[in-house]
Amino acid sequence: MIVSGSASQGLASALAAELGEELARVEYESFPDGERIVRVPPVEGRAVVVASTVDDAAHVELLQLQDAVREAGAESVITVLPYMGYARQDEAFEPGEPVSARAMARAVSTGTDAVYTVNVHEPAVCEFFDAPATNVDATPHLADPLPEDLRDPVFLAPDASALPLAESVRDAYGPGDADFFEKIRHSGTDVEITPSETDVSARDVVVVDDIVATGSTMSEAIGLLDEPSRVFVACVHPLLAANARTKLAKAGVDDVVATDTIERAVSEASAAPAVAEAIGRE
Repeated sequence: MIVSGSASQGLASALAAELGEELARVEYESFPDGERIVRVPPVEGRAVVVASTVDDAAHVELLQLQDAVREAGAESVITVLPYMGYARQDEAFEPGEPVSARAMARAVSTGTDAVYTVNVHEPAVCEFFDAPATNVDATPHLADPLPEDLRDPVFLAPDASALPLAESVRDAYGPGDADFFEKIRHSGTDVEITPSETDVSARDVVVVDDIVATGSTMSEAIGLLDEPSRVFVACVHPLLAANARTKLAKAGVDDVVATDTIERAVSEASAAPAVAEAIGRE
């Protein structure tokens, strides 16, 4: 049975269809004091809990869902974290700070037999889970909603570490070059970006990243491009906080495409096939 967190209902529905399993009807409520409560139907056999932890409330809801399915009769629990909040806090940056990704992973591990993340920002985060954890790559599916008529496309990553993501989308799409911007981070807010060496003049450009949060760094990078034909942004996790979408539009982005790990208007691709394939291999 597929059991969805309130922030992942579309992806959970798609995963149920991919796996040919029943989708549970889950109730989400809050008490007058603000505490949350979930209710799930009886479960036989395996429960697959699908919940993006987009905020602190979603973390609490996930832990409740894991406990609820056990109470409802689940013999085993698989937890799918399409988007794992706090995953970018994978180390203590200052003395006395927590390794937040580790703390969250340990909490999630207490209620599950296995974990699946989707393009977690730092793959090493999977080592923080006490349960077996697998990181699933959904980037090939970002090619699906891209226009079929891209003109001599260039797939660009925001830095060298993200180049495999750009190459993955390029390979799934077909023709095109892959390259990356040079990025030097001087501090948490001070980032120096230089354009790639690939000539993008009169060519369609697809900028690929795992997460678009505020859109500031990506907008700056796009502004460095030399007269591209069209510019598209493709990302797995469309956080798009505050006015990120507006920043990208003002930077000259023609369209943004993303998966449904975080369900937004731009979620035109689904991570469900990649997750279903990974679960099916076990």
